[in-house]
Amino acid sequence: MAANKGAGPQVIDISKLNLEQLTTLKNQLDQELQFFSESLQQLKIAQLKFNESGECVEKLTPETKGKEILVPLTSCMYVPGTVANSEKLLIEVGTGYYIERDVPGAKDYFSRKIKFVTEQMEKIQKIASEKSKLREVVMDMMEMKLDQQLAVIQQQQAVAGKMGEGMVA
Repeated sequence: MAANKGAGPQVIDISKLNLEQLTTLKNQLDQELQFFSESLQQLKIAQLKFNESGECVEKLTPETKGKEILVPLTSCMYVPGTVANSEKLLIEVGTGYYIERDVPGAKDYFSRKIKFVTEQMEKIQKIASEKSKLREVVMDMMEMKLDQQLAVIQQQQAVAGKMGEGMVA
């Protein structure tokens, strides 16, 4: 049976990469870090919405039945409505699907969602931290390679200067 290529992360000795390859690697890491940052922002928004929904469920009591409320149609458009049943809730679970839950079930649903999103955020933060450390290592290696190239150029100029002095004398 053939080995599965690309199954795990590829190990590269960055000290063997030239400056152009290091720059490409750094740019790739920058893009990945940007993607992780955007993902974290989106997850944070989802976490806040689940938290807000959970807080709204907490405020729902039998006394709220028959009271007037504002019902969200979109994130910024609300219409007046009346609480018809304070014991059963319709919860949007995505792409136009809804589930009916009692108040404790709704609280449980939102707390599980908050927990799941928080766990995903922690995973992404861990990966982003590792990528950031790798980016710093690549940057250090780039700086070292640049210093080496500069030293070689200075050495060549010094040798050329001495050769020029020897011809003048």
